[in-house]
Amino acid sequence: MSDTPTPRRSRTRALAAAALLLVFGLAGWYAWHTWQARQAATQARASEEARQLDGMSQRMDTLRGDLAAQGRMIRDAAAANRVLRDEVLGLGQRNALLEETVARLAASSRQGSHAVRLDEAELLLVLGGQRLHVASDVDAARRAYALAASLLEGLDDPGLLNLRQTLAAERDALDAMGAGPRADLQRRLAALEAHVSQLPAPGMAREPGTAPAAAWWQRLLAPLVQISPAGDQAVLTDTERSLGTDALQLELTLARAALERGDVDGFHTALNRVHAWLLRLWPDSPPLREVVQELDALRNAPLQPQAPALDATLRQLRALRDGGGGR
Repeated sequence: MSDTPTPRRSRTRALAAAALLLVFGLAGWYAWHTWQARQAATQARASEEARQLDGMSQRMDTLRGDLAAQGRMIRDAAAANRVLRDEVLGLGQRNALLEETVARLAASSRQGSHAVRLDEAELLLVLGGQRLHVASDVDAARRAYALAASLLEGLDDPGLLNLRQTLAAERDALDAMGAGPRADLQRRLAALEAHVSQLPAPGMAREPGTAPAAAWWQRLLAPLVQISPAGDQAVLTDTERSLGTDALQLELTLARAALERGDVDGFHTALNRVHAWLLRLWPDSPPLREVVQELDALRNAPLQPQAPALDATLRQLRALRDGGGGR
């Protein structure tokens, strides 16, 4: 009985040992297979990491190249900026110089324009004065003075205020003259000529109510003899009277011509001759005395404008320019 269980135990032990060996073999295979898988995963991961590291190295190299290029570009841009800054500073200095030059040119131009306008105003005042004093053309003088006033109004110089006021007063004096002394004298001379043509004949010079009462012997001899006072007019023949009338008209024409050209001596000489012819051609009568009075008034009337304010603007302008105050 004791020999029977021994082989079973041996087989059991052998089976247990085989099973144990199989378990250890399976465990070893599984461990080896697991290790192989881990080694493969580790190698794959290492390869991937190496590949990524290589890609990162390439990217780093590319970034280093780009960074170096950017640095060079930044340095070039900085140099270009320095050059541009220097150029901008130079342009700013040139602009400042140009602005200063333009300001000087503008000031010089304003001074030149100011001087030219003052010259034009002076020329207009001189022309207006000449038209007034030489030709007695008051309308032309007014136009010249108005143009001079417009030129002075265009200047913004406060130093010209007194000059403008003087010119305004002078223009008012011109407006107060009307047509001027010569035009008034021409009108009066034409009226005098018309009055001369209406003087009564020498035989009709005495007015009807002014003759004194005749004596009895004059009334007795009146149907037979006509008695009239003797004088220079009575001894003139018809031919001499006609020639005298023509000479009187000629002297009136000479007076008008002298008045037109402003010849005071010629005008007075012609009026004196007219006076002499009037006394020779017509006897004394109230109409003749009126003509003679008007003739004396014409002789004493001024031919030139009698306004003390005239030419004051021209004198003031010249004094202002000589003193340098009009600049």
